[in-house]
Amino acid sequence: MEVLLRVKNLDVSYRGAGPSRHHAVQQVSFEIGEGEVLGLMGESGCGKTSMALALLGLLSEEQADVSGSIQFRGEELLSKERSSLRAIRGAGISLVFQEPELALSPVMKIRDQVAEVIHAHNDCKWERCRADAELALARVGFSDVRRISSAYPHQLSGGQRQRVVLAQALACKPALLIADEPAASLDARSQCEILALLRELQRELQISILLISHAPEVQASLADRLMVMANGRIVERGPFEQLYRNPSHACTRAMLRTAAPASVAADMDFEMVT
Repeated sequence: MEVLLRVKNLDVSYRGAGPSRHHAVQQVSFEIGEGEVLGLMGESGCGKTSMALALLGLLSEEQADVSGSIQFRGEELLSKERSSLRAIRGAGISLVFQEPELALSPVMKIRDQVAEVIHAHNDCKWERCRADAELALARVGFSDVRRISSAYPHQLSGGQRQRVVLAQALACKPALLIADEPAASLDARSQCEILALLRELQRELQISILLISHAPEVQASLADRLMVMANGRIVERGPFEQLYRNPSHACTRAMLRTAAPASVAADMDFEMVT
């Protein structure tokens, strides 16, 4: 398996009042292979989202210091100009946040919001971008694409809005999708639908996914490997089955205790050991 993303000794620290700093990410190293789903699990505030933002260069220099190495397809991202990073965002690496409302404009129709992403990375006319936007919406499971295309975000359910954000993220066929708690804000039924859709799209498109979630059930449904984060550091890593059966770190044990054993076993497709 070829390495798609290689992160080495990544540090993220936020500036506070005076000389004080908050070290959100400390000496984090990992790799993601082509077509692999790598899970990142940790409690709220452990540094997961800070790491995701750092990978795409979304932390301003006035806000945070980022050091280490982030290589995407062999290219170092931390030394790139912001204009070069904008070309990679969406086309090479895409990000899906937990709250779709943050990514969608309340005053634009859905088709135009997806088309805008396509237009930013392709030199083609708006008519073509809008047609491709409808194809992207169909790809994420909308059967009534015409109605969805003409709707505004407030006219859609939470699960539908999350599908739209996913359509935006995948519209330019990126190699890596960073999914930051993609189902946490949804009800149980919508959560299951989104996770099933992610599984299907990952297999169909053969994309890599960095799946960020505090929920063991979510990780069990998708992740090939799992990293556990605590206080800005990776404290444990390995195949999900291995960590579930025999967690060695207290943080991992505490998080796995919150999981529903039956649902985890069903997602993992292996017989539970009690």
